[in-house]
Amino acid sequence: MASNSSSKWFWGIFLSLIFIGLIFIGVCFLVLTSVIRSDRVEYFGHGDKIAVVEINDVIMTSDRVVREIKQYREDKSIKAIILRINSPGGGVAASQEIYEEVRKTRDGGKPVVVSMASIAASGGYYIACGSSLIVANPGTLTGSIGVIAEFVTIKDLADKLGIKQNVFKSGELKDAGNPFREMNEADKKYFQDVVDNSFGQFLGVVSKERKINMDTLKKYASGRVFTGLQAKQIGLVDSIGTYEDAIRITAYMVGIKGEPCIIKERKRFSFFEKVMGMSMDEVTDLKEKFFNEPILQYKFTP
Repeated sequence: MASNSSSKWFWGIFLSLIFIGLIFIGVCFLVLTSVIRSDRVEYFGHGDKIAVVEINDVIMTSDRVVREIKQYREDKSIKAIILRINSPGGGVAASQEIYEEVRKTRDGGKPVVVSMASIAASGGYYIACGSSLIVANPGTLTGSIGVIAEFVTIKDLADKLGIKQNVFKSGELKDAGNPFREMNEADKKYFQDVVDNSFGQFLGVVSKERKINMDTLKKYASGRVFTGLQAKQIGLVDSIGTYEDAIRITAYMVGIKGEPCIIKERKRFSFFEKVMGMSMDEVTDLKEKFFNEPILQYKFTP
């Protein structure tokens, strides 16, 4: 009897623990897979609508910004878009994808006004070139027209640790940039050609969009940054003003009288995001930074 009773207690506790464990796993799954739900909130004003899309920090991916711009472009109730840029730039491809979406929106008849914050350099400036109008603060850092690709070599460290690497490759340049060996002249020429080609694309966009002669533009395209006032004199931006000035200018452009209604995406954070203290967008950007950071970057590097 005692043995049967102990066995029942054992199985009862065992099954209870499994049940509790399954509930715990289920809750963790729901928390970890919960996504950001976005809402559109009217910040102020009662007139026609202007949407604001923000680009902050290093540009690693284009997904969120492209999605927001496309959403507002297709919404006929929104008269214009303000692109608020506070970024040193980032990946070449991501910057180009956002630029194309901005240009498409502008050419489709919906004005896009860029409002530059503290910095809108390199890829941030590349994106701004697709807009209808660029407004910068007097002290905004902008420009930095150029391309950078960085490679780390750990050959000396690997040699000290006794780490050896065997490489089998189909062509001379297949392992160019390998951190376990020094770059040779063929590697350097190869990467410089790629950088020069990307730089040419950048120059072409700025020259066309800002209507600046290529020879003149090349004088300023050494990778250096300019203040907003300097950029205005060169022709890289159209107007000097604050974010509030950009709102007023945009409202005037689309014929909104009085104070416009500002639409901006507000994120509701999941429980997981609140606990972690960062959004899933930030988690994704962090992952991209450490694991998938682009080799080619339109980025200002102080």
